[in-house]
Amino acid sequence: MKLPARITAPVALPLAVLVLAACAPQTSAPAAGGDEKTGTLRVWLFQEVANQPKEKVVDAAVAAFEKKHPGADVEVEYIPVETRAQRVKAAFNDPGSAPDVIEYGNTDTAGYVKDGGLADITAEFTAWDQAEDTDPTARESVTVGGKVYGAPLFVGVRALYYRTDVFRELGLAAPKSQDELAATARKIRKARPELYGIAVGGAYTYGALPFVWAAGGDLATEDGSGAYKAALDSDAAVRGLTAYTSLLGDDNCPAATCAQMGGNATVTAFAAGKAGMAIVGDFSHAAVEAGQVKGKYAVVPLPGATPGSIAPAFAGGNNIGVLKSTSHRTLAVELTKELAGKESQAALFDAMGFLPTFTDVRAAAAERKPFVKPFIDTLAAGTKFVPATAAWGRIDSSLVVPTMLQEIASGRKNVRTAAGDAAEKMDAAFAEAGRAG
Repeated sequence: MKLPARITAPVALPLAVLVLAACAPQTSAPAAGGDEKTGTLRVWLFQEVANQPKEKVVDAAVAAFEKKHPGADVEVEYIPVETRAQRVKAAFNDPGSAPDVIEYGNTDTAGYVKDGGLADITAEFTAWDQAEDTDPTARESVTVGGKVYGAPLFVGVRALYYRTDVFRELGLAAPKSQDELAATARKIRKARPELYGIAVGGAYTYGALPFVWAAGGDLATEDGSGAYKAALDSDAAVRGLTAYTSLLGDDNCPAATCAQMGGNATVTAFAAGKAGMAIVGDFSHAAVEAGQVKGKYAVVPLPGATPGSIAPAFAGGNNIGVLKSTSHRTLAVELTKELAGKESQAALFDAMGFLPTFTDVRAAAAERKPFVKPFIDTLAAGTKFVPATAAWGRIDSSLVVPTMLQEIASGRKNVRTAAGDAAEKMDAAFAEAGRAG
């Protein structure tokens, strides 16, 4: 996720469900559709924490599309990010009930392409006059094997939101290292026990990973041939996991409640005034603004391991793609351009805080809204991504990382054992993806 990208980690599921997810049969590729010029197009977009501002932007884009294409109408459904894997897999397997256009996280691109679900729109994207201003990294997020499978919608990175009123009251300063972050969180919890010092979650993959990366660790290493090997059990990764999971305790964010929290839950906790700090994306700015802390918070880049450094953030973001099974290919591509075009991206930034993928639109957005600076600074400091393989979809949907974090938080396993078990699951997924490929 959008994740996910601004992709939010799914909530924890029982072990039996994890096993079923890990052993699920591969998605079968849908048959290619047709190119009808009238009729209804179905669209699946992600449900945000505060969705109404997004709906207004989408409604405007849909109205513009329908005006340009008489005889075509659009039905939009907003689906939970957490259940996207099941919904999209079902759509790929049953083209008759599938949408024509979907929003998807950039971590899902390789898997969806391997499953044969997304249409190759290289020719149309290349001919699109707006495409030349697309950020190269964003274009890479829709590209597999040199072919384009969608249009970038926004780029998402996370930073540290903190309560200025609480910090002022307690005489605290924004932390400049992850050690300072942990110490500050515990001071807040001790002085204000009704608050989490920093809202963290055992199901928040993209909140935990910056701690791993800041410690010099990684999810996996690539051997140059496209094959991956898990690295979560390396000494560096274990140091980062230890730093993150140490925050899942009674002196900050009690495991009894926080172990089940994903990214959206941490946003909700901060916006509701229940936390002194939280790791929150630019894409959740509108949700925070709509909450109880409006006017009482600030944002800085998430600090790294050394004082003054910035932790590498997950290079998230979402894309808009056309399903190969659509019976309205041309219209679906045109709708994709409308939803992901410059006008819509500018409006989504104003409405939601989503960072545009067009360099000129992003520059104009930064001039209008100063809150963007910590996120742009985070991008400039360097970002990281998940393994660029279809195996990541299996690893993500099987909740390998959240399960590991929750095992540590609950005390069922120590950090090194849990990391080793997670690495074994990842290596199995990498091997399976290699055999299937």
